[in-house]
Amino acid sequence: MNDLRALYEDVILDHNREPRNFQHRPEGANHEAYGFNPLCGDEFKVLLQVEDGVVTDVGFEGVGCAIAVASTSLMTEAIKGKPVEEVEALFQSVHHLLTGEGEEAAPLGKLQVLAGVHEFPMRIKCATLGWHVMKAALEDEGETVCTE
Repeated sequence: MNDLRALYEDVILDHNREPRNFQHRPEGANHEAYGFNPLCGDEFKVLLQVEDGVVTDVGFEGVGCAIAVASTSLMTEAIKGKPVEEVEALFQSVHHLLTGEGEEAAPLGKLQVLAGVHEFPMRIKCATLGWHVMKAALEDEGETVCTE
């Protein structure tokens, strides 16, 4: 258990210090959404370039706590180059991992490290924010995502 916690902490710290695809605006972005967590002050915009049913590029911008930034950074790495159907399945699996709701729809691989958020129940909304914003972008909802 200590090894998993140490890995969780290392990954969160690494992705918070050097978030992947942060401040990256895909040149051909054709999907985007904005969301915020009023309790924590996290707010992100996720930009996606989707071509022929595949997420070919992704970026995000905004501000957030370490867990929100790290989870969104991990998300961008996980979805880039994946078909939309796989991205939606990953969303379901991560949502299940973090909240216990729904079912695992896809293997999580290194995203399994997010299981460490369970030790901090108040941070679950932080960890899911970027994922919900990404899902809204894919679905072109056009409404602001709010975790409350």
